[in-house]
Amino acid sequence: MEEIDLKELFNFFKGKIGFIITITAAVCILGSIYGFLIQKPMYQSYTTVILGSSTTTSNGITQNDVTLNKNLVSTYAEIVKSKRVLNQVIKELELDTSYESLVNEISVSSVNETEIIKITVSDRDAVRAKNIANVTANSFAKEVIDLYKMNNVSILDEATVATSPYNINVVKQLIIYVMVGLVLGCGISFVIFYFDRTIKSVEQVEQRIKLPILGSVQMYGKGGRK
Repeated sequence: MEEIDLKELFNFFKGKIGFIITITAAVCILGSIYGFLIQKPMYQSYTTVILGSSTTTSNGITQNDVTLNKNLVSTYAEIVKSKRVLNQVIKELELDTSYESLVNEISVSSVNETEIIKITVSDRDAVRAKNIANVTANSFAKEVIDLYKMNNVSILDEATVATSPYNINVVKQLIIYVMVGLVLGCGISFVIFYFDRTIKSVEQVEQRIKLPILGSVQMYGKGGRK
């Protein structure tokens, strides 16, 4: 394997700065086109509901109520994503979608293993995401009454309209594009340097033939020195 002259490599890269900048700019432009024209922005809205006592007493919620509600969280999460609830959402909002498509937009989770349930909706339309989240929570609360004859679900926080997409971070993506462009530009430049066998200096001749150079010949053309 031929030994690489670091000084020569450094000088070579200095001469390729323009090329590296061009590659980096091209990657940034292509990445931006992908981000704005191909990558679809998605918006998230969420609402939270809390499971309380099914009966009103002077003592409020008991420890038994809290334990029961925590045990019901997993069951309630499945009810939120059930056809009974989501078909009602589709009907109320007059959505042009199917249950199968809508259920893929919704995620349900427990907040820090408490009796609070978080309903998150991801959609291409920020307003629609908010509406779906709020109507889903209300439909879920009504369904619990019908199924369990318990009125123990209350809306804690209503969903609001997201102001920016959650899947597109312009600054982060631009940094990634710049890094990829620099790596690609430097990588291509190094490959060109490594496989370039042309001799550019007297020192390179001495290194190749392992003998001292006694003299050199200047070449002249019709217009003068070349």
